[in-house]
Amino acid sequence: MTTVNDVELVIITGMSGAGKTVAVQSFEDLGFFCVDNLPPTLMPKFLELMKESGSKMNRVALVMDLRGREFFDSLFKALDQFGENDHVPPRILYLDADDEALVRRYKETRRSHPLAPAGSPLEGIKQERMLLEELKGRAQIIYNTSSMKPRELREKILEEFSANKKSLFTVNVMSFGFKHGLPIDADLVFDVRFLPNPHYIDHMRPKTGLEEEVFTYVMKWNETQKFLEKTIDLLAFMLPHYKREGKSQLVIAIGCTGGQHRSVALTEEIARSFAKDYHTRVTHRDIEKRQVKDT
Repeated sequence: MTTVNDVELVIITGMSGAGKTVAVQSFEDLGFFCVDNLPPTLMPKFLELMKESGSKMNRVALVMDLRGREFFDSLFKALDQFGENDHVPPRILYLDADDEALVRRYKETRRSHPLAPAGSPLEGIKQERMLLEELKGRAQIIYNTSSMKPRELREKILEEFSANKKSLFTVNVMSFGFKHGLPIDADLVFDVRFLPNPHYIDHMRPKTGLEEEVFTYVMKWNETQKFLEKTIDLLAFMLPHYKREGKSQLVIAIGCTGGQHRSVALTEEIARSFAKDYHTRVTHRDIEKRQVKDT
C-alpha cells in the first residue's frame, strides 16, 4: 500500500444500501480511525492536522456519500490536489449493488432513499448511480455486494486491507454457468461451451469438474489443450500490465452452461498455472446449483 509519513488513507463510498456500514465497522476492527460522512471540503485540512500534530492515527478511513452531496464537487478537486501535492494518495473503495438488490434492502428496512425521500427507492437509486458515475471511475477497488452476505464483505475487506499482508495483486479465477447469469464483477469472461460436455455421460452428470474422472475427461480433448495454451499465453501477457496499471485484483470468469463440469475443471487448471507468480483465488460460483436440465 502507498504510504507517506506512515499514513494510509482509504475513502469508502458508493451506493446507499450497498454495505458502507459493514465496511466502516470492518475498518474499525482493522485499527483504522474512521470518520463517517466527512464533507470532502474538509478532507485536506483533516489530514494536514493529523500530520502536523504527529498523531498516531496513521490508518484513516473516511466515509463519503451523497448525504453530503452539496460538497461532492469539492471531492474531485481534493482528489486532484492529492495527486499534485505531497499528500498521501488515497485508495477509493466503491461499494455497488444491482438495482434489484438495493430496492429489496430498502423494502426490508422500510427506509426511504436519501435522494427520493417521498418517491420510490428505484427513483433515488437511478439518480444516485448517475451522480456517482465519475467517482466510481476513479475507484481502485470496487465490490458488488448484490449476492454478498455481510460476513463475506467483511472478509474481503479484512483480506484486502490487513496491515499484516503485503500488497498483493490477486488473480481471482471463477467458474460459472451461463444459465445462471453472467458474473457482474468479472473483468474477463471466457466461454467454454464449445468443449465436449460430460453432462451427456450419465454417470458423470451428478459429478463436478473437481472430481478426477470429470477433470480428465474435460482435459483429454485437443481443443481443450489448445484453448488452455492460447488462454494462458494471453493472460500471461495481460496480467503484468493490469498489475502495473494499479489494479489490486482481476476477476477471470470461465463459463460453461451450468457451471458444474467444464468451467470448473478449466478454472482449476488456469489458476494452477499462475499460482507460482501471483496470489490466486478460486471460486466455483454455481457448482452446487445442480439441476436435471442440461448443464
